[in-house]
Amino acid sequence: MERGGRWAVLCVAAVLVLSGCGQRAAEHEPDFASAAMLPERLGADGTTITVGDPEAPVKVHLYEDPRCPYCKEFETTGGGPRLRDAMLDRSVIAEYTLASFLDDRLGGAGSKKAVNALRAALEEGKFVEYHELLYANQPEESVDGYTDAYLLKLAGEVKGLRGPEFDAAVKTMKYRAFVTASEKAYEKAGGTKDPEGPGTPTAVINDKRIPLEYGALLMERDTFAQLLQEIHDKPEEWDATTL
Repeated sequence: MERGGRWAVLCVAAVLVLSGCGQRAAEHEPDFASAAMLPERLGADGTTITVGDPEAPVKVHLYEDPRCPYCKEFETTGGGPRLRDAMLDRSVIAEYTLASFLDDRLGGAGSKKAVNALRAALEEGKFVEYHELLYANQPEESVDGYTDAYLLKLAGEVKGLRGPEFDAAVKTMKYRAFVTASEKAYEKAGGTKDPEGPGTPTAVINDKRIPLEYGALLMERDTFAQLLQEIHDKPEEWDATTL
C-alpha cells in the first residue's frame, strides 16, 4: 500500500470502527493518584505545557480548546486515557497548547477562563489532575459554563489545589497574557493553510501532524494506543512516512 502503508491502515481502521456500530469505550474517570506521578512544567516558549518524562522517545503535541466537545471525547473515551498510560510508562511525553477561539465563535469567556485556571493549576503542580477534571465535567459547548464559581468548585475536588493564590488567579484572570499568547501559538500552528488554527483536537506526533482526514483515530482508544506503540518501536518509519 502506498502513501501511508501501515499508518494509513491504522487510520482507516479507526474510521471504520467509529462509523460502524461498535460500542463506545467507557468514559475515563480522573485518576488523581497516578496523575500526581507525572512531572509537569511550562516550556521555554511560555505557552507549551509539558507533561511526562523529558527523555521519552515519543512526543505528542496536542492542541485543545476547553469548550471543544471533540476534545472531551478524546480525553475521556478516545485516545486520551491511553496517552496517559504511555506517559506513565515513560514511553511518551505530552505537550499541550491551549486555545480559546470558541469564546469568539460562540460567545462568552469560558474557554479563556478555563485556560487561565489551568495555568494557575500548573503553578500549583496540579495541571494534570485539573485538566482531566475539567474535561470529565465539561459543560455543553453552547452554555459557556466555565464560570469562576464552577472552575473553583471543580478545583475543590483536587487535593491541595484550592487556596488564596489559586482562587485569586481564577477570579482576577491573573494569567490573561498566557491565555492570549497560547491562542496566538495555536493560530500560528495552522500555518498559511489554516491561519485561524489547525482545529481541535489536533495531534502532532514526533513533529508530524495527523491529517484532518485521519483525525478519527484520536477517538478510537485502542487504535491510538497501537499507533503510539508502533511509532515507539519504529520511529524511523513514522518519520519517513506520509499519511
